[in-house]
Amino acid sequence: MNVRAIFIDMDGTLLKASNTISRRNMAAIYRLMNQGVKVFLATGRHYEVTAPYHKEIGLRTPMICLNGAAIHGAETGKVIQMKTIHLNEERFHALTAESPCNVMIHTANGLYCKETNEEIDYWTKVGQIPPRYIGDLRQADYQDVLKYSVRTGTPCPELSSLFSKEAEVVNWDDGFELLAPHVSKWSAIKTLLRAYRISPTEVAAIGDGPNDIEMLRHVGMGAAMGNANEEVIAAADLVTGHHENDGLAEFIEHYLLKSFESYVI
Repeated sequence: MNVRAIFIDMDGTLLKASNTISRRNMAAIYRLMNQGVKVFLATGRHYEVTAPYHKEIGLRTPMICLNGAAIHGAETGKVIQMKTIHLNEERFHALTAESPCNVMIHTANGLYCKETNEEIDYWTKVGQIPPRYIGDLRQADYQDVLKYSVRTGTPCPELSSLFSKEAEVVNWDDGFELLAPHVSKWSAIKTLLRAYRISPTEVAAIGDGPNDIEMLRHVGMGAAMGNANEEVIAAADLVTGHHENDGLAEFIEHYLLKSFESYVI
C-alpha cells in the first residue's frame, strides 16, 4: 500500500498517560515525514491544547480538532473550517441537570464549564487559556458551540440517545459528546483529502477511541491501539501495541516505513 498521509489521534495514541510523546514515537514520525508522507493530528482536543504538540513534532499540516468540528491552519492556527452545533439549549440543560455530571461546552471563543477538574486544569496549563466561564451554564452567555461534552463517570447511552435527532453522538465510558450532525474526524479528513488531492485508499489512520471509529473504517489502513476497546478494534484493519508501549511507532515501523516493505499490507 502506498501511503501518502496518516491521521493520528492524540490521547491514548500519540501520547502516553503523562501527556508526553515518547522518543520512539517521535523518531517513527520523523522517518515517515522524511519519506514524504503527510502527517496530521486528528483529536478531540481543542486547538490550544493541540498546537503545542503539533509544534513539538514540527508539523506543517492543518490540525483536526474537537472531533472534526474545527480544522485549524498549521502556521497561525486560523480556522479553516468550523461546524457549529445547534441544540435546544433549555432542553439540553434540563436533561443534563437531572444527572450528576460535569458539562463542558467548547465554543469558537473558548471553553465554558459547569465545574473545573484535573483535565481542565491541564488544558489551562498547556493552552495558557483558562475557561471563559465556570458555573451554572444556564446563566452563561455563549454562542458558536462546536462540541458539548457531558461527563457522568459512567456510560449513559439512555441519556445520550435523547439527543440523537439533533446531534452526532459519541458515547464514551464516562459520558458522551455531541457534535453537529454528520461531523466527525472522518468528515474533516475528507475535507483535507480533497484539498491535498489524496485518495482515501492512500491514507492510514490510528486511534483508540469511539471518536476514531469512522476514520478507521474509511481509510485505506486503519489501526487500533492495543488499549482500544472491542468496538474500536472491530472497526480497524489491524491492532498495534498499547499507547504506553509505543504502539504508534510499532504500527509505523512495521506497516508504513519503506525500509519495512515486507510487512506492508
